Amino acid sequence: MIHHAVRVHASAEPLARTEQLAWALAEVATQAVPVDADVADMVVNRVIDNAAVATASLLRAPVVAARAQAVAHPYRPGATVLGLDPAERVSPEWAAWANGVAVRELDYHDTFLAAEYSHPGDNIAPVLAVAQHLAERRGLTGADVLRGIVTAYEVQVDLVRAISLHRHKIDHVAHLGPSAAAGIGTLLGLDTATVFQAIGQALHTTTATRQSRKGEISTWKAFAPAFAGKVAVEAVDRAMRGQTSPTPIYEGEDGVIAWLLDGPDAAYDVVLPGPGEPRRAILDTYTKEHSAEYQSQALIDLARRLHHQHPEVTDPEQVASILIRTSHHTHHVIGSGAGDPQKYDPAASRETLDHSIPYIFTVALQDGAWHHVDSYTPERASRPDTVALWRKVTTTEDPQWTRRYHSTDPDELAFGGRVEIVLTDGRTVVEEIAVADAHPRGARPFGREQYVAKFRSLSDGVLEPAEVERFLDTVQRLPELTAAELAGLTVTAPARLLAAVSAPEGIF
Repeated sequence: MIHHAVRVHASAEPLARTEQLAWALAEVATQAVPVDADVADMVVNRVIDNAAVATASLLRAPVVAARAQAVAHPYRPGATVLGLDPAERVSPEWAAWANGVAVRELDYHDTFLAAEYSHPGDNIAPVLAVAQHLAERRGLTGADVLRGIVTAYEVQVDLVRAISLHRHKIDHVAHLGPSAAAGIGTLLGLDTATVFQAIGQALHTTTATRQSRKGEISTWKAFAPAFAGKVAVEAVDRAMRGQTSPTPIYEGEDGVIAWLLDGPDAAYDVVLPGPGEPRRAILDTYTKEHSAEYQSQALIDLARRLHHQHPEVTDPEQVASILIRTSHHTHHVIGSGAGDPQKYDPAASRETLDHSIPYIFTVALQDGAWHHVDSYTPERASRPDTVALWRKVTTTEDPQWTRRYHSTDPDELAFGGRVEIVLTDGRTVVEEIAVADAHPRGARPFGREQYVAKFRSLSDGVLEPAEVERFLDTVQRLPELTAAELAGLTVTAPARLLAAVSAPEGIF
């Protein structure tokens, strides 16, 4: 491994390109390294996972709007749009946009948490869109797509381990633009200098504040990573045409670190794979069994168990209080520590409820289950007994859970918490959980069987059975796919189903 030291440099203290973080990331993208078999299998799992959650969201308003925008930009050869016939092609950056929104809408795909938060699966849509568009022209194959996705995950995870964005209220997609650009660079076999410029442009244009995840959370939450993917495609295109980026983008005295992150005295240690070392970061990421923010996954599983073991805790008349002791992130981002009254509002948006652990824990506790649609309906959120119990749930930061959240020891790493339920009869129910059941160290870790089952479940009633089987056959052959077969890495819904919804007219 390479430890790349990053600090701010004044303009009077020139920093050679080859010493800059963007260059080091570009080198990761341009070194030819074989893909390990278990890494290739996990890439296939995540492409299945993305297709599953995108299929379930095809009729949701943000996805319908993004798809309509993409369709307004037909292009040949172009890329496919999830839900549409693969013969209908659009410009690759717009395919990355529409498909990125579909994947992100339900907050239901993979995650990696460290110094920053991330959904590395957001890289797949832009890499695949470019691959489909240039497949015939550049002779791209499934093996090239595989390598591009592996690079994108590696760069994203390595940045997320080292550099916190949320501490300075910068949204996590600022790591996504560079990782997607790097992945596209690997896919296309670009040189280091070109990928360096693309990474810089992608970072420069994808830094935004975290207001998109604060208070009344809007539909933009699904669009934010799609925007980063679209911008990454455009950044690579400009770089291939010889256009340059602000330099040094990370280390400059007016750069991202100096003014948006830890300031002029900042220092980071970014650990990257060295020449010839395998890119295995995807194996450190994990997907979701439940459609909700990742820190809620383990607590949903705990709530489901408590529902059966202690049915009395589901009744607000029998519960005096529920306290969740958890990490700094869970408390301050999706817990009562956020200070957002919207997290207790039955009329709040789905996106807001998705980021409210008091709401999520209450519903999972009462229902003994979690559903990507039913658990968020206005009727479910406004049920009087739910509101009464919901208002009794608070969170607090526990230093031990914060320490475990940031632990580098996989046996200590935890994203759960300790729940203390005080009953009105004086009894107390105390239980804790470290990781979600679906986590690699959980009670029921996800493997290929679970990813396939998730796809089948979420595509039921959306895709025809023959289309489900066709897609699963194609995607599981990803490493061997030919250029002509890359168009099959999509799903086609019945036209009558998509015709049942329409988007309001816009500019395009």
